[in-house]
Amino acid sequence: MENKKQLLEGSQAIAAVIKNIKPAVISAYPITPQTHIVEKLAKLKADGEADYEYLRAESEFAAASIILGASATGVRSYSATSSQGLLLMTEVIFNIAGLRLPVVMTCANRAISAPINIWNDHSDVMTIRDAGWIHFFADSNQEAVDLHILAYKIAEQLRLPVMVNVDGFILTHAFEPVIIPSSKIIKKFLPNYAPKADQFLNPKKPMTFGIFATPADYFETRENLHHDLTASLTIIKKEYKDLMHLLGRKNKDSGLVEYSGPKKPETILVAMGSVIGTIRETLKNDQRTGLLKIKTYRPFPAKEVSQILLTAKNIAVIEKAISLGQAGPLFSDIQASLPNNQLNIKNYIVGLGGRDITQKMIREIVTDVKKKNGQKIKFIGKI
Repeated sequence: MENKKQLLEGSQAIAAVIKNIKPAVISAYPITPQTHIVEKLAKLKADGEADYEYLRAESEFAAASIILGASATGVRSYSATSSQGLLLMTEVIFNIAGLRLPVVMTCANRAISAPINIWNDHSDVMTIRDAGWIHFFADSNQEAVDLHILAYKIAEQLRLPVMVNVDGFILTHAFEPVIIPSSKIIKKFLPNYAPKADQFLNPKKPMTFGIFATPADYFETRENLHHDLTASLTIIKKEYKDLMHLLGRKNKDSGLVEYSGPKKPETILVAMGSVIGTIRETLKNDQRTGLLKIKTYRPFPAKEVSQILLTAKNIAVIEKAISLGQAGPLFSDIQASLPNNQLNIKNYIVGLGGRDITQKMIREIVTDVKKKNGQKIKFIGKI
């Protein structure tokens, strides 16, 4: 069924494309709602359909450490996690970026404790958004499949880790029509991983990775990482265009953002992840409201975002996370990217802990954002 449309659960689709990408090492620890991804990958290995080394670790911290070590030896590696698991990985997440290792990871986004909640929002990934990783957000299972292929190409070309964010349950456990590109097609875009000799550990030629850095050296490592992340926006756009051409997709977006709606909108709604589907359906007959989807969140595509938003009078930033005591993180990034702070821009926090996001709520936001007064930050959907 490869290269043909088939009905798959999101987790199965992600596992299928990872198998065809052919990592050498996979390590993970099961956590809801990520578990189906690594269960499927383990089964593929057990059934003899894949030849990667599969290591079930004793914790998410250990899983992240294993893929760090595997990547440092010069092989393609992969992991997946969610919520508290991602938080347990935090120390290693920063180390992977600092070591410039091209690791790819899936985050099945889920709320964080306390209280305990297993449903979807973006609180988990927002805690490590500034760790030095590139972050993609998928709004459908097909986009999740495509973004994993792109992630490895970007990671290995730029030696930057990439995280593909997929909304837990809403996408990971939903069945949608998807096309899984075969290994043969993927290899045309993503050749076998072959790092340079000085980019991985070799016992025959000893090297030190992650040395102790004094103030005389540390500053430049962070500056270089920042500049390389920023510069990756250009490469992401190019590689995304090449991938879409290879796969025969007719996507008109840049790989960074995607705008749909009128050329001269009165209002633009901004969001990322699976809520895009609900917003798109709500706005399909609205001739005055546009939708801006953020696909690449880190590095933040400020130029592309501001060029689109400056065409509107009203901007509503809709997001499933809150920087407690401040505002939504996406809202803060967008505010910083807009040169004209006189624009009417408001922040709407929705879906925390998996609360349903309805078309009625989206219509309420479209009406509310046009009001020139009132709260700048609102929690929408309270019972």
